[in-house]
Amino acid sequence: MKLGYHIGYWSAGPPEGAPAAIRAAEELGFDSVWTAEGYGSDALTPLAWWGAATERLKLGTNIVQMSARTPTATAMAAMTLDHLSGGRFILGLGASGPQVVEGWYGQPYPRPLARTREYVEIVRRVVARREPVTFDGNAYQLPLRGGTGLGKPLRSTVHPLRPEIPIYLAAEGPKNVALAAEICDGWLPLFFSPKSDPFYRQALAEGFARPGARRSAAEFEVAASVPVIVHDDVETAAGFVKPSLALYIGGMGARQVNFHKDVFARLGYGDVAEKVQELYLAGRKAEAAAAIPTALVEDTSLIGPPAKIREELAAWEETVVTTLLLRGNAATLRRVAAALG
Repeated sequence: MKLGYHIGYWSAGPPEGAPAAIRAAEELGFDSVWTAEGYGSDALTPLAWWGAATERLKLGTNIVQMSARTPTATAMAAMTLDHLSGGRFILGLGASGPQVVEGWYGQPYPRPLARTREYVEIVRRVVARREPVTFDGNAYQLPLRGGTGLGKPLRSTVHPLRPEIPIYLAAEGPKNVALAAEICDGWLPLFFSPKSDPFYRQALAEGFARPGARRSAAEFEVAASVPVIVHDDVETAAGFVKPSLALYIGGMGARQVNFHKDVFARLGYGDVAEKVQELYLAGRKAEAAAAIPTALVEDTSLIGPPAKIREELAAWEETVVTTLLLRGNAATLRRVAAALG
């Protein structure tokens, strides 16, 4: 199992210590570093800026939001970063949710799986650069239907460094996970648990079995964001994770459409998820975090003393996960790397 460093979202400004943490990740032999975007900082600019100081780390987005850019704009950025990094770029894509897609980007959210399928296909055609790109889909048309009539099929002026750039898909529901296995090179799960491994194996297997699937299970990458907190006291360690879980379960999505909350319901924490959402949306964020049992944190994280973490890591190594994506400053990464062995 490989290790990656996930810088995550910015809050009010750039995360303090990110360059030092990236250097530490490369020194420690990590496989990759990842950036994110929501409705603040973008994912591509920090990856290019900080990635310029690295030599070996793969540079991935976790995630670029599809609604933020047209497929061709994303393909342009992917080819550019792939050239600048010497072929180390991984394009991680995600659909986000209706609050952000429609509220921030002003794009329609319905039929996100169909939209994703079209988006990925256009990106691949641009990067392959075999011919001028045309596409006649429901969400995207190249050239555009109903415009001036002057649109022209074009081929990128830039020749790709690689004819294919790895594309990973962020997905939580079973249909989207199956889609990742069918059309992508990897999957970016959030809130994965060894207990949910059979559920996700089945969803992935459905995608691998579809006609024209790109990869087999043996070739497919699964890079999971997993909180790892090294601390002698388990409850204290859990306390560092609970506020973030409360945010995602309670506030990262509408009351009636919250894919993160659904993940925990499938894991057997439906009543907890309902309570956390009610408290969070009522503005009682501390109570929402306190309502999360430590067992839920332990199901989706590696927390506690080093010996406990190493013992529980064995269960993760038996899952579909191929890379653990860690967060924290340089000192944290060193402690976690030592604890994981």
